[in-house]
Amino acid sequence: MTFKTKESRLLLILGAFFVANAILSEFIGVKIFTVEGTLGIRKFDVNLFGVPNLSFNMSAGVLTWPIIFIMTDIINEYFGVRQVRFLSILTCILIGFAFLVVGLAMKLQPADFWVIQSVQGQNISMPIAFDAIFGQGMWIIVGSIIAFLIGQMVDVLIFHRIKKFTGEKGLWLRATGSTVISQFVDSFVVIFIAFYLNPAYNWSWEMVAAIGIVGYTYKFVIAILMTPILYLVHSIIDSYLGRDLAQRMIKMASRG
Repeated sequence: MTFKTKESRLLLILGAFFVANAILSEFIGVKIFTVEGTLGIRKFDVNLFGVPNLSFNMSAGVLTWPIIFIMTDIINEYFGVRQVRFLSILTCILIGFAFLVVGLAMKLQPADFWVIQSVQGQNISMPIAFDAIFGQGMWIIVGSIIAFLIGQMVDVLIFHRIKKFTGEKGLWLRATGSTVISQFVDSFVVIFIAFYLNPAYNWSWEMVAAIGIVGYTYKFVIAILMTPILYLVHSIIDSYLGRDLAQRMIKMASRG
């Protein structure tokens, strides 16, 4: 297939956004931010399963995950399960490759003039800063990749199961429904692997459940709020493709 047709160009654009945002999420995810502090509101400080003082401290990777939600559902809607599965597996491979390249970069001997840099009036050890920002533990890398892949497989399965009952109507139900279910799985798988199985942390089941629920609550709210944007993207694509071509693609995608 060449990229001369509208549908091939659309798949290229959607796929590029899907892969780019998934990889970007892995690297910006090293920063943990407070949702309440960012919004300027008081911290919730809730207690779950005996774990005190819980609040919405999230990975910055959540900034790009809503885009991945939309790309997943749009690709699923117009191109079907196989394309989503292919892109999901390809993305996992590329994430692994990206971490491999970063790992090699961390092993390079830094130039003498680069070692100490002045940043906002403070002398910073650049090798330490580089390793701290880009270096992530193997458990976290493996956990995030596995959680991403399982979450995507669950998403496409639920999306098409719902579509069998709703037909072409109810885009919000199949898109949002598949997202909230797949993100529930994703939220707990990554924590289970990265912090429960990881002997360096050895979290308890109570800690995994408490942190997982807090993180999932945030993702659930975001998934609901993204529904109007999903319809907007859907409308833009329909206008680009034309109604007849868009309907044919959706029908073919429904067949798998």
